[in-house]
Amino acid sequence: MLMREVARSFEALEATTKRGEMERTLAGLLRKTPGEDVDKLIYLLQGRLGPPFEAPVFGVDERLILVALSDATGLTREEVTKLYKRKGDLGVVGQELSSGARDAIELREVFDRLRQLAAATGARSQQRKVAIVSDLVKRSGGLEIRYILRIVQGRLRLGVGDATIMDALCSAVGGDNTLRERIERAYSLCSDLGFVGRTLLAAGPGELERIGPQVGKPILVALAERLPSPQEIVRKLGRVEAEPKYDGLRLQLHKDDGRVRFFTRRLDDVTGMFPELAEAAVRQIKARDAVLDGEAVVYNPETGEFLPFQITVRRKRKHGIEEMETRYPLRYFAFDLVYADGHDLTRKPLLERRRKLEKLLQWGSDTPMQLTESILTDDPQELDKFFQDKVQRGLEGIVVKRPDSIYQAGQRSFNWVKLKRGYRAELRDTVDLAIVGYLVGRGKRAKFGIGSLLAAVYDPENDRYRTVTKIGSGLTEAAWMDLRRRLDEIRVEDKPRQVDSVIEPDVWVEPKHVVEVFADEITRSPSHTCGKVGKEQGYALRFPRVISLRWDKRPEDATTEREVLAMHRMQHNTAAESPQRAGQRERGAAA
Repeated sequence: MLMREVARSFEALEATTKRGEMERTLAGLLRKTPGEDVDKLIYLLQGRLGPPFEAPVFGVDERLILVALSDATGLTREEVTKLYKRKGDLGVVGQELSSGARDAIELREVFDRLRQLAAATGARSQQRKVAIVSDLVKRSGGLEIRYILRIVQGRLRLGVGDATIMDALCSAVGGDNTLRERIERAYSLCSDLGFVGRTLLAAGPGELERIGPQVGKPILVALAERLPSPQEIVRKLGRVEAEPKYDGLRLQLHKDDGRVRFFTRRLDDVTGMFPELAEAAVRQIKARDAVLDGEAVVYNPETGEFLPFQITVRRKRKHGIEEMETRYPLRYFAFDLVYADGHDLTRKPLLERRRKLEKLLQWGSDTPMQLTESILTDDPQELDKFFQDKVQRGLEGIVVKRPDSIYQAGQRSFNWVKLKRGYRAELRDTVDLAIVGYLVGRGKRAKFGIGSLLAAVYDPENDRYRTVTKIGSGLTEAAWMDLRRRLDEIRVEDKPRQVDSVIEPDVWVEPKHVVEVFADEITRSPSHTCGKVGKEQGYALRFPRVISLRWDKRPEDATTEREVLAMHRMQHNTAAESPQRAGQRERGAAA
């Protein structure tokens, strides 16, 4: 597969915002790609060199690319810089400076050279990186250069997310909705879309069934829906298993004999940040290999009190680990087992997985690793009592699960339902939003250069981010300054292609960072695109404030558009009254 063909398809993708056209273009490209190169193509579409949990970083900045372009073209660095200031896009600069047709360079060779680029470290690594980028520019045509340089910068800007790639994979082999579901399940169980695509196109759809959980490869975690009261939960689910909901860091634990690794919801490997938990897992998990789902929470060893997420996330740092371990001791609460001793347990019912977890995990009241408390009930009053007890202990609430449910990796379903504190005719829960831009500060905020965030929900059906609010409160001065620094690293000149917005912020950013937000209520608004159909108004959060910065979540983990619409309905639903009043109403009706 020539890189020239890939670049032409990328150009076609860049020229449209229509999901159907994107899918057809990608499907056509995938059909032409040799099976052994499909994974490389998909990784480049994602703007990286492998699955997210093990992809190397390029380690290349604008300065290095300017030097490489100068070296490749014979122009001075000042001349190249002047053109860059005019164009604002190093990919376009490279394309314009190209001397025309070159020898055809293959996709595989570009990918291998980019791997060498990322692997260059140590003494004289910058010189080696310049040489590799310069060589790619010299050997590629203008269109290829545009996309190669954008990939290296992390600014591909095609507006193609994982959902669109999965649609295209399905179309490439003439599949139906059933195959699309199998593709998504395979991806959710290995978090490696390149591997899934290569398996599908090189070996056929039947091989997707062989993809399952593996130790060392994080899965996409199961997620919970929302319901407003214990009565509604029992009415919809019947008999349920209920567990505490901790305000901690969702961590997936992978044990391979004596080696333990932890992964966040963003699929980041954070093992080195939690040495005491890794050591405890080796002692306490009586299985050669296993994958557990759980929550890490900082606690006060003197009082037993659990501390909020903002405290727990302080443990997620690369330096001063021993000091953090002493200041902020952790407990890991395991609540699910998805793999053990060579067996995929995701299709087993919840209670069977729970029994296996109870046998596998040896724990006591003082051990770092704990098994979550649980009850089985079909009584709304008993469920409410359990809920109230957890809230009084300072926890977020409870998670309620169908006893016969499978582990639906990467899916949000009513197999799991969360019930969080606060029974008011307002927004009952926090929402997680992707930041898509910011407005510069006014007044006291002027010195920060950032005054408010433009935030969006995710629409997985259309692979789009739709704005739902502007947020200007909830962060300290230091947090605002740190957030601006992070956002400026991913700022773009134009609106990201996956973003649907009628508001024009001062600065656009790629959807990457997630904030947890609380608001008074959800209202209709002409200013936001969440839930907007035709000329109807959209939906917006009223009086939002940031609760925390969720560095552990992917933008695709943001609250969905459908969830916000459901939460809006809950606000005006009589079933959303308090459990006490609901109980009174039911008893009165029975009398």
